[in-house]
Amino acid sequence: MAPLGEFEQIVLLAILRLGEDAYGVTIRAEIAACTDREPTPGALYTTLDRLEEKGLVKSRMGDPTPARGGRAKRFFTVTKSGVSAVAQAQRSFQRLLKGLKLPGVAHA
Repeated sequence: MAPLGEFEQIVLLAILRLGEDAYGVTIRAEIAACTDREPTPGALYTTLDRLEEKGLVKSRMGDPTPARGGRAKRFFTVTKSGVSAVAQAQRSFQRLLKGLKLPGVAHA
């Protein structure tokens, strides 16, 4: 499998953090809260679609709600392959960080 890009990793980690509450709005909010980045909806959904095509996430439609004008939310979960891919990417980063002293980075 091709290595994950930085934003793909961020999206996967946000979904993992959110658990069953991972849909577009909450994923964007989690990314913003943890990274100070505010991805556009288009960038996020393009990445989510690509991750789903790669088999790293799966999506399901929730029930339509009156608060959303009868529209349903699309919920995302990370697959086993997605967990493996993000874990491998993070292990690679940890190996690169080992022995380095970077300001504000613990355990580097």
